[in-house]
Amino acid sequence: MNDFCADIGYKSINHHGEELCGDHVDIVEDGENSTVIVLADGLGSGVKASILSTLTSKIISTMMAEGLALEECVETIAATLPVCSVRGVAYSTFTIIHLLNNEIAELIQYDNPQVILIRDFEQYDYPKTEMNIGGKKIYKSIIKLQEDDVFIAMSDGCPHAGMGTKFNFGWKREDIADYMQVLVAGGYTAKNLSTMLVDECEKLYDHKPGDDTTACVVRIRKREPMNILFGPPSNRDDANRMMSLFFSKEGKHIICGGTTSSIASKYLGKPVRVSLSFERSDIPPIAHIDGVDLVTEGVITMNKVIQYAKDYIGENALYEEWNFKKDGASLISRLLFEEATDINFYVGRAVNPAHQNPDLPINFSIKMNLVEELSGCLKKMGKRIKVSYF
Repeated sequence: MNDFCADIGYKSINHHGEELCGDHVDIVEDGENSTVIVLADGLGSGVKASILSTLTSKIISTMMAEGLALEECVETIAATLPVCSVRGVAYSTFTIIHLLNNEIAELIQYDNPQVILIRDFEQYDYPKTEMNIGGKKIYKSIIKLQEDDVFIAMSDGCPHAGMGTKFNFGWKREDIADYMQVLVAGGYTAKNLSTMLVDECEKLYDHKPGDDTTACVVRIRKREPMNILFGPPSNRDDANRMMSLFFSKEGKHIICGGTTSSIASKYLGKPVRVSLSFERSDIPPIAHIDGVDLVTEGVITMNKVIQYAKDYIGENALYEEWNFKKDGASLISRLLFEEATDINFYVGRAVNPAHQNPDLPINFSIKMNLVEELSGCLKKMGKRIKVSYF
């Protein structure tokens, strides 16, 4: 078993004027050994397409996660999906990426644009085997994974972008591959790569998409532990034990909160040096302690990180805001969202007297809720989370 993990991110935009998206992405994990990712594109757009793609992705991902053969999955879909009265066909096109032990990727592709693979920051032409299942031409590939492999799956809304306006025949797959090859070299997360691709498609559509457009990116990377300390312990006698456990852990170390950083400073025998520059008016400045990767203020900064986290797992509209700034919330967001794969929270239960002012919207329970909210968002990003209270 290697120490690879899969960073998975996707984004969709609806056909202009439609309330529902006709594309659907489903991810099913079977323990730590198997992950099935399905991108389905329903026939047409709107409600019918949304139902077709949702059914297709749910059926395939669930059946494959249970270990059933591809032939059974396709036959089940053919028997389950309703027939379109106009076109006389009943299907949704689909792309399947099945990761086994994060060592092997099994690609199964039916009528969607071919998956792009960037390996060693170059486009990689992987082998494909043509199969015929129930009269449908399906391509299958078995690929041994390497670190920094990036798979880019998409619905046909991506290559159709700009058709008849910016390009005669749309944004060709090879041009999309060239565009993504440059972005992959920038080290962005899977979510940000999928967002950038779909945002570019939306621009080519002149912000009125002529088709449902979805990109799903899978990035293979090594596990990266991260440790975050938030709040002093309820019992002062536990401070040394808390610090000892925190600093003994492998990976980067983030400390949030003034009192907490003072305790860490005393434990390490290193002074706290507060930055005199305000990066922005709504986030307190960061500080520095030798031996600590990042020191920030507590509740206000954490609140902002949660705002970014909620957006990141949703529309990801704020990624440009935290991706480049140097305030505490942006720096924490980059570390947790982009770098970390395994995050250990060390949370002190001490009540901060400054938070007991009834005029302030902060109290002890809200502070605990912040940790629960953030860890919940990070789990949805595919991170492994462990929370220890003191």
